[in-house]
Amino acid sequence: QIKYLVRVRGEPVACLSFGGAAWKVEPRDRWIGWVPDQRQRNLRHVVNNTRYLVLPWVRVKNLASRLLALAARRLPEDWHDLYGYRPWLIETFVHSERHSGTCYRAANWILVGETKGRGRMDRYGAATLPKKAVFLYPLVRSAKDLLTGSGSPSTPVCP
Repeated sequence: QIKYLVRVRGEPVACLSFGGAAWKVEPRDRWIGWVPDQRQRNLRHVVNNTRYLVLPWVRVKNLASRLLALAARRLPEDWHDLYGYRPWLIETFVHSERHSGTCYRAANWILVGETKGRGRMDRYGAATLPKKAVFLYPLVRSAKDLLTGSGSPSTPVCP
């Protein structure tokens, strides 16, 4: 996991956290087009934006989407330094009853669907959690091909 604390002139303005991807997410898996053995082999190249908070008293136009873009640019190298490989895709889940995901949309993340509301610990199909919007951000142009095993690394999406 990687955590970033964003400061402006020494004052904290935001924090972001990235960790391992969710094991199964139907909209993400459908977008990638992979089968279970491909997912098992390549899931490590998907990173989850687990937390994102712009501090509530900070009011700067376009700050949230700008910080997402900066984090996406920096994350692959930082992840490589810590874990020895680069991620190809970032995922995140937005509680759509509370938030619209505007900053993700503005930062060119792709809305691919909605979770079923089951969560990772649901073994009985109870679906008692809120459904969440699933957003993806490819870190390389060939993310889908790489994740399905049919491509080779290409130029990053973010220069």
